[in-house]
Amino acid sequence: MYIIFLGAPGAGKGTQAASVARKLGLVHIASGDLFRQALEQGKELGLKAKSYMEKGVLVPDQITIDMVLERISAPDSGGGAILDGFPRNLKQAEALDEALAQQGKAIDKVVYIKVSEEELLKRLSGRRVCRQCQTPCHVSDSPPRVEGRCDKCGGELYQRPDDTEESIKRRLEVYSSETAPLVDYYGRVGKLVEIDGEGGVDKVERRIVAALGGERL
Repeated sequence: MYIIFLGAPGAGKGTQAASVARKLGLVHIASGDLFRQALEQGKELGLKAKSYMEKGVLVPDQITIDMVLERISAPDSGGGAILDGFPRNLKQAEALDEALAQQGKAIDKVVYIKVSEEELLKRLSGRRVCRQCQTPCHVSDSPPRVEGRCDKCGGELYQRPDDTEESIKRRLEVYSSETAPLVDYYGRVGKLVEIDGEGGVDKVERRIVAALGGERL
């Protein structure tokens, strides 16, 4: 069982992917984590990716695909996995399908967490992160007990540069042009499961689990 989680920045796909993976007994594969782990372990693919990241350019699709496939081939992924943050564009999706087919595997379902732009702006612009422990909070949804201070360690809370309204709108534009076409791609082959991503985290999770259970995965 191989499932992809799609959603715009702020849709909560990372949080939901990790939680649903635990509930379904699947491995959670986040592309960002793969890069960090490959670098820490000194793997060849990690070192290749690093050379591009140091230049400030995107890591080539093939390196990312090879890294994901290597992780999927690990023994603990035998029962399936949830992919989070990959594929990011149509080229990666097509290459992933082709590579999986060569291993006798395929993507079973694609969970698309849909959230309005208004809600995404509210979520991301209200996010604050602790400078010391990196724990996030939200000025309206989960405000700190002491304004400007982290509940966990007391560190200073700050707004990341990419969480300003101007930056968020740019990120959403990139998402719309590159990642949103994946919704059409997987919809055409009947693998897309669209989920209302608005409401509490637990409520959204229940919607996802119910939708996947309804598909008898």
